[in-house]
Amino acid sequence: MDTLTAARLQMTVSLVFHIIFAAVGIGLPLLMVVVEGLWLRTGRTVYRDLARKWAKATGLLFAVGAVSGTALSFELGLLWPRYIELLGAVVGHLFGLEGFAFFIEAIFIGLYLYGWDRLRPVAHWVCGVVIAFSGMLSGILVLGTNAWMQLPVGFRMEAGRVVVTDPIAIFKWPLWLHMALHSTLACYASVSFAVASIYAVGRLRGRVDDYTSTAIRVAMTVGAIAALLQPVSGDLLAKYVYRTQPVKFAAMEGQFRTEMAAPLRIGGLPDPEARETRWAVEIPGGLSFLATGDPKAEVRGLDRIPRSDWPNIELTHLAFQVMVGAGMLMLGLSAWYTVAWFRGGATSGRWLLRAIAAAGPLGFVALEAGWVVTEAGRQPWIINGVLRTADAATPATTVPEFLAAFTVLYLVLAVTVVVLLRRLRSESAVAPQEPTRPAST
Repeated sequence: MDTLTAARLQMTVSLVFHIIFAAVGIGLPLLMVVVEGLWLRTGRTVYRDLARKWAKATGLLFAVGAVSGTALSFELGLLWPRYIELLGAVVGHLFGLEGFAFFIEAIFIGLYLYGWDRLRPVAHWVCGVVIAFSGMLSGILVLGTNAWMQLPVGFRMEAGRVVVTDPIAIFKWPLWLHMALHSTLACYASVSFAVASIYAVGRLRGRVDDYTSTAIRVAMTVGAIAALLQPVSGDLLAKYVYRTQPVKFAAMEGQFRTEMAAPLRIGGLPDPEARETRWAVEIPGGLSFLATGDPKAEVRGLDRIPRSDWPNIELTHLAFQVMVGAGMLMLGLSAWYTVAWFRGGATSGRWLLRAIAAAGPLGFVALEAGWVVTEAGRQPWIINGVLRTADAATPATTVPEFLAAFTVLYLVLAVTVVVLLRRLRSESAVAPQEPTRPAST
């Protein structure tokens, strides 16, 4: 295996693993804050019990995510030195700010976990709010860096050196906001659906109690809200990608020819040699309408782009279809759950519970597929239009061995997480108590 392939594969393995924990660090604290807030409002101990359980899971997964994130930061410097040289000069401070957000989250997780009987109830809940906010902020700052990779601004090159002209330029462009909104909603939806799935399985296995039913209701409510908002954020992001990254947009949609009234393709398999997308269901004018609001507008195709600048069309298109398909399934399930909730049977219908249980992985599938679209669609550039991926890789020859060692690390971490989560899940729920309001604050 050559160095470039090994380096790219290493980043793929690392990010596929780490993105799950990053999403949990954003999504699970929100659920935790919601249920504790409901406890403060109603005094029902079932909400407090859920908050305690989800806090333990948050602490465990945060710790594992910290390990994988630390490994990932070393990989960036060791595998992509030229990339770090450019990125560090222009937006490296965003990584520094993300580090502050990470440490704030770590500090308040400690306060939250050990402060149940030491802090006033509202003060304890505020600690949870800080965890949820700092986790979200950490993700947004990282996305600022990724947005800059898609749309590099705020610098110029002089005699081979980087001259920074605006250190916060990327935040002045809509791409960052669209990516931050879309990604944050994806984290909320994926974690909420996964949590609801776990408790739906328990319900189907006979755990017909208030604790399980409440967990499903809270998780599905948050997940449904995120899933219902997600198509709006996705549409805004896709329209901006159409305007600023026409190559990625064409690859996502399998659009080989520049044409008026371009069709929207559902499914299909791109054939780069024949320059057509086979077996797709085509909606005439659909792509032109979604991209511009005009069903007769021209959409730029890959025929106007040098072949050397094409990304992997098959991978990008397939990942985009998987992301959209998973999102639509989650949207449909959210609508089903909403109707059942209004009818009073949100946690009693067995078919709905089976659907919720089966949908557990959907959010993470969509999240991973969306990441593939973002990264694969930018190739062959690691910094769009500025630095090619092949030119950014390290010249070292030991990268394949490096790949093997870190893959083993991630496997060990994965096994550890599964074992610890199973132990946490096996802990019996706190015995039901009479509803009581928390002590005065």
